[in-house]
Amino acid sequence: MRGQSWTHKLATPLVRPLLSIGATPNHVTTVRLITALAACAFFALGTREGEIWGGVWWVISAFCDRLDGQVARIGKLQSEFGHRYDYMVDNFTTSLFFVAIGFGLRHTFLGDWSIPLGVLTGGSLLLCNWYSEILERNGPPETRAYPGIWGFDLDDALYLFGPIAWLGILAPILVAASICAPIITVITGVRVLKLKREQREATA
Repeated sequence: MRGQSWTHKLATPLVRPLLSIGATPNHVTTVRLITALAACAFFALGTREGEIWGGVWWVISAFCDRLDGQVARIGKLQSEFGHRYDYMVDNFTTSLFFVAIGFGLRHTFLGDWSIPLGVLTGGSLLLCNWYSEILERNGPPETRAYPGIWGFDLDDALYLFGPIAWLGILAPILVAASICAPIITVITGVRVLKLKREQREATA
């Protein structure tokens, strides 16, 4: 069931206090956007201090990504606009993360390659998330493009970006992501084409 990963449950105790002061899911999503932008600005600096503070702000942003959904569900404040807003912020910030670290890693062994690798990864993730949204909206109820396992959602991996930055291993992660993201995007795109073909055949 959506919203029941361990990280969602960790966010639950903050829901009632937030609701009591009139906070809405969109407020939390906006905080998620602002903190992610702050994190990416630090990552783009390409300094050790930037990696540390970028990681701090990114973990806070990832937590807000879980918190806004819980506020919506528990407070019964779900809306189509809220879903779209959350969806766009999630996709934009995750993609921006890789573009930002691409700029920040330009002085490492990756050299000038870091920027196009960051753009490639970020662009691939934007397209992949768009494909995933199509799958989830047009598939059977509760369809997940990439379901979680052992109480963790795939999106929970966002938390790892912070510790990865603190450990100073963003460069190899960017290289790996620049290879994996396009592959996963192609696979997801093929799934979308298959779904559309099956729907056409079912209505023929």
